[in-house]
Amino acid sequence: MLGDVILSTIQNPKLNIQNRVIYPVILAVPNKKQQLTGGEKVSFLSRHARRALEISAQKSRIQLGDLKKDENGVPLPFNGNFWSVTHKTGYVAGVIARERIGIDLEKIRPVKEALHRKTAHDNEWALSDIDKTVLFFRYWTSKESVLKVSGTGIRDLLKCRIERIIDDNHLVINYKERNWHIEHFYFNEHIASVVKNNVDVEWAFFTDTSLPIQ
Repeated sequence: MLGDVILSTIQNPKLNIQNRVIYPVILAVPNKKQQLTGGEKVSFLSRHARRALEISAQKSRIQLGDLKKDENGVPLPFNGNFWSVTHKTGYVAGVIARERIGIDLEKIRPVKEALHRKTAHDNEWALSDIDKTVLFFRYWTSKESVLKVSGTGIRDLLKCRIERIIDDNHLVINYKERNWHIEHFYFNEHIASVVKNNVDVEWAFFTDTSLPIQ
């Protein structure tokens, strides 16, 4: 039994998308495992995120290779394939791609105004009048995804600028003189963002925490 599976493909013809697809996979964390603390928690979430990565690889018809990171913790490609994972207490996610990729997820929750100022400039906040909390996590997860691709880290949050908002599920970031197209997926008071650029995105959201890999 695969349990509940929600598949969602969000397409935008304005982006001149080529006939390629990436498969970000989101897995729920079992309630019992959410109670773990410290290193034990980090270890489980890391393993669970790699489980999501394996499912993404299967959907992409890619044989998963050795998953290694460099001295800065940046994922290293294997056999010309790139990968990215992210995890929070309730959910983990992973994605495989043929080009550099980044994914991030967060629970949508109130944050201090000071963090808003550290994340984006006034002209970026002025791009939308939607709920500021939702907008914050659209920006935060989008920028994190791009910075994961570059291997830079959050020190460049303010250099990674929101260029424009396309719709509720897509926006464009300018970083290092290049535009990066981002797609969002909303679920259970969370948001996930992935770098999509010129590909389609098919999200897989698994709510069955006993999901076997087939």
